[in-house]
Amino acid sequence: MLKILLARLKQGHRTMEYPSGPAPPLPVRFRGRPAIDATKCPDGCRRCAEACPTQAIEIAGATPEIDLGRCLFCTDCIDACPEGAIEYTREYRLAVREREDLRLRPDREYRLAAELDARLKRLFGRSLKLRQVSAGGCNGCEMDVNVLNTIGWDLSRFGIQFVASPRHADGLLITGAVSENMRIALEKTWAAVPEPKLVIAVGACAISGGPYVGHPEVHDGAGSLVPIDLHIPGCPPHPLTILDGLLRLIGRLEDENRRVSP
Repeated sequence: MLKILLARLKQGHRTMEYPSGPAPPLPVRFRGRPAIDATKCPDGCRRCAEACPTQAIEIAGATPEIDLGRCLFCTDCIDACPEGAIEYTREYRLAVREREDLRLRPDREYRLAAELDARLKRLFGRSLKLRQVSAGGCNGCEMDVNVLNTIGWDLSRFGIQFVASPRHADGLLITGAVSENMRIALEKTWAAVPEPKLVIAVGACAISGGPYVGHPEVHDGAGSLVPIDLHIPGCPPHPLTILDGLLRLIGRLEDENRRVSP
């Protein structure tokens, strides 16, 4: 027993200090918010849009517009662009409140998620219980959500916890493209959550259907069935991206502006 206690003392404090301290290091292969250099976009070029597997890119005039709600954060658009107009940054802050705010343009600031209104913040700001629903997910987003419950992240220190029953929950955290086989289950789970309640959509599938968008057996994300209060894009989003979005929603980040420069 003494050896166990000594070993534990040597390990020290294992939970990261974020958000009071620096953000944890991101992996070398991390792909954050895309950046578009409009000066490199030749007129009439549509190669990036044609290469995108989810039609997440539209050409507005001569400039690409990326729908981060559909973006899989793959490299097809980058590989297809002959001028290198699109690149991934290290920016992990991606969560927004409104679906339209996920449309990324080089001439528009990216609006990060605003906190809940005063009434809901008073209710949920110190204690937020969520029922997680995997509505046809591949387990990618589900695993990165689960990471937040490990000792290194310790999501519960912010008063955010996952519960087994929707009747004990303040809202739903949804992953997956919402397959037809999960439609009724999602609707019943949503109905079982007492008012007032929230919905958080995590990942491209839950926001738009992801790679399955337009398929007759999916409902192109949760927004067609339930109202979404927080959109966290990615495929899957990094745990830090998910945590950042959750803390913004409940007003636990006080350090920065709500907008990110394009």
